[in-house]
Amino acid sequence: MGKVKVGSAWPLGSSVTLDGVNFSIAAPHATNVELLIFQNEDDKHAKETISLGQGNRSGDYWHVEIEGLTEGTLYGYKLSIDGHKAAEEHIVLDPCARAITGWSNYIRNQKDKVNKSFGNCLKGVVTKRDYFDFKSHPRPKHPWNQTIIYELHVGGFTKSTDSSISESKRGTFIGLIEKIPYLKSLGITAIELLPVFAFDSNDAPEGLVNYWGYSPINWFTPHQGFVDSSNPLEARKQFKQFVEVCHDNKLEVIIDVVYNHTTEGNQNGPSISWKNFGPKTYYHQDEKENYQDVSGCGNSIAANRPLVRKLILESLLCWAIELGVDGFRFDLGIALSRGENLIPLDHPPLFEEIEADPKLSGLKLISEPWDCGGLYKLGDFPAKEFRTWNGHFRDDVRRFWKGEKGTIWPLKDRLTGNKSLYNHNLANIFSINFITSHDGFTLKDLVSFNKKHNLANGENNRDGENNNNSYNYGVEGPTTNKKINNLRQKQQRNLLSTLLLTPGVPMILMGDEVGRSQGGNNNTWCQDNPLGWMNWNHENWDHELKEFVLKLISLRKQLPEFFSPDSIFDCQKDNTKVKTSHFWIQWHGIKVNKPDWGDWSHTLGFSINKNDEGSAIWLGFNAYKESMLFDLPTPISTWKKYIDTSILKTKNISKKPLANQSNVRVESNSLVLMVSSEYSKKINL
Repeated sequence: MGKVKVGSAWPLGSSVTLDGVNFSIAAPHATNVELLIFQNEDDKHAKETISLGQGNRSGDYWHVEIEGLTEGTLYGYKLSIDGHKAAEEHIVLDPCARAITGWSNYIRNQKDKVNKSFGNCLKGVVTKRDYFDFKSHPRPKHPWNQTIIYELHVGGFTKSTDSSISESKRGTFIGLIEKIPYLKSLGITAIELLPVFAFDSNDAPEGLVNYWGYSPINWFTPHQGFVDSSNPLEARKQFKQFVEVCHDNKLEVIIDVVYNHTTEGNQNGPSISWKNFGPKTYYHQDEKENYQDVSGCGNSIAANRPLVRKLILESLLCWAIELGVDGFRFDLGIALSRGENLIPLDHPPLFEEIEADPKLSGLKLISEPWDCGGLYKLGDFPAKEFRTWNGHFRDDVRRFWKGEKGTIWPLKDRLTGNKSLYNHNLANIFSINFITSHDGFTLKDLVSFNKKHNLANGENNRDGENNNNSYNYGVEGPTTNKKINNLRQKQQRNLLSTLLLTPGVPMILMGDEVGRSQGGNNNTWCQDNPLGWMNWNHENWDHELKEFVLKLISLRKQLPEFFSPDSIFDCQKDNTKVKTSHFWIQWHGIKVNKPDWGDWSHTLGFSINKNDEGSAIWLGFNAYKESMLFDLPTPISTWKKYIDTSILKTKNISKKPLANQSNVRVESNSLVLMVSSEYSKKINL
């Protein structure tokens, strides 16, 4: 080791300099800081210990530069906070470390059982901070009005032995690269990855693992479990390689980021990183220093505080500029809008800083608008550029197709862009619409189970959502009853059609396109097994459903004037007003221009008309138990039927103009899409 110099507070974390490595951490309450250098990941003793004095302090930051060190150097810290020295044999992980080692020997700390050996602690690894090569692999930059999102789990997507991927690559970023042709073939434009931050798989009850990854141990490092190597420096390289291939195939990469809590839990949880730098800084606590929790995971990050905001912003820039991601989905994002004592802020400083940063401008920003403390802000989400997951769309569409009463009026709003939920005219483009997500039933299970079946999770079926708006149609789970199976197949098509043929930005869950089931488990957070994996056994695929999804996506793309999120239609033709477009929407029931808005109604139709020329498209919804004959409005040119969910084989739908142009029969629990010949010329299926 060479000369020890004062170093610089910037940049945070460890960074390679011309002479060696600079180290910097934020620890405003520290009274003593020691930097420990290690030779190997399982070393029980430090190779070098460097004590930092007041000369190494600039405000809240402690820093030092050491000559002769290089990329790959292993390190950790020991601190005293407010005069209280940390456990003698405990080292602290740098929260800004861009690589981590020690996973093979890592033992999760407990409050009363702290690791007694450095050999069982995680250590930071010095890495270079090369920027992503955007010149060679430019961002696809799909506009929101052309975006279709596919949510998947990096590990689970390729873990199956049927995935045709070599064993070492299964469940890794490199393995996922081999499935990009499949993802591209679906017609989606963006992949949304469940958490890829380094997380603690041991943050789970005994005998289980934390599979989903909502247990961050660090906000800068790709999860080592997704890497086809034990070398910690390979994590960044392989993730960047994955993003490069996605960009080359015009697929955007959005990552699910967990900034609302960490794996350290409450006062009874382990001390790994943030706690040792000062829990008063990073976490919300009450006057008695008890952890305040609106995440459901034991703690809540105090994102209103400057040092914490800085750390989050640095993390976003790391993933966006160094690793190349195209957007972020904020888990329980509204929790980050809470100020002291968890009071919601009208103008959260974190969101203002994110939106003001030029390096993050143009990226896709998505958030869950709710947290576990009851805060729910959808249309009034306190940030201008954030899109929000629309749970109302999910619930109202499920309830309508399930056949519940009082669902027609909410459905009307969901079909036309959720204007009652958002306080501006661009409701469509701010709403992330979805029917299913990782959190809940898969699409197939949604129409196969009345209740959740989560016993495998070890909590006596107490975990997971109870209000699923699901229905099994006569038999709980799989059945050989052909009538029930046909109805379930229709309902899957109904739900997907409603998702993809209405405004809003659609999101599809991994495997829904082929009928993937989780056996009725609606909370597979701990199921790193076939229950939570993508099914690659083609014999078990619903191939007709997959073809149907491809058709829906293609129709959506080829008819953007009707299904684009930025399409805004007047509710009626009105020549006395300045209209937003030459298209206008007309509502129908089984009779033209006579919608039935009653609580008892289960049928609805609407057409999008072009000026005085006639109807361009017509959609009919029948959630009733019997077929209904719908009168059709006058089209611009002859009607052609493109979607009929009662016909389970896609190829059986004729592309010829209908002989009967005055009405159409919509079977029970079915949806029909009609397109006038003028616009069907644009369609190539």
